[in-house]
Amino acid sequence: MLFTFAGFLAFRSLPLRRRTVRLVVSAGFLISVLMIVVGIHRGGATGRGTALAWTGVLLLFIVVVIVRQVLSQSEVTLQSIYGAISAYLIIGLMFAAFYGASYYLYNKHFFENNQIGSTSNFQYFSFTTLTTLGYGDFTAARSGGRAVAMLEAMTGQIFLSVLVAKLVSSFRPSAAAARGTAGAGGSDDD
Repeated sequence: MLFTFAGFLAFRSLPLRRRTVRLVVSAGFLISVLMIVVGIHRGGATGRGTALAWTGVLLLFIVVVIVRQVLSQSEVTLQSIYGAISAYLIIGLMFAAFYGASYYLYNKHFFENNQIGSTSNFQYFSFTTLTTLGYGDFTAARSGGRAVAMLEAMTGQIFLSVLVAKLVSSFRPSAAAARGTAGAGGSDDD
């Protein structure tokens, strides 16, 4: 539900002018809320897996909207950098949702050594993979899971080394912000 709400907020920031398009997308979000609720509470393992796959797709949409907005700005601001960092974190949650979907759609088996698949374990695995930290305490058991993990690791590195690094290097605080920061600390004469 929270991800659907975040998707709705991301959608609201899009510059869509046609009322029909806005209504169709709003209806799509309402349908996704219904699908997630029914899938999780009434659909068993298959329903839960389908709901998590849909959550992953929804998070992908949110990332695309955020990155599009960040890149469309003519000037890099602190908000742009925060937007890119938010997108990076949402990418981690997106992959966790896809790992969870795989777990529920493939007989509740994802990790080696039959380790339990839980939301916290998928998020932990996802963020250690995204950051390429990889402690090794959780490992994908099948080649499909391993392939997605490699894709996530490459996505994380490319995202940080290209987009976030470019934004940070292009960031120039505005003159008003620079004066406010310098004046806030006081002087040695006080």
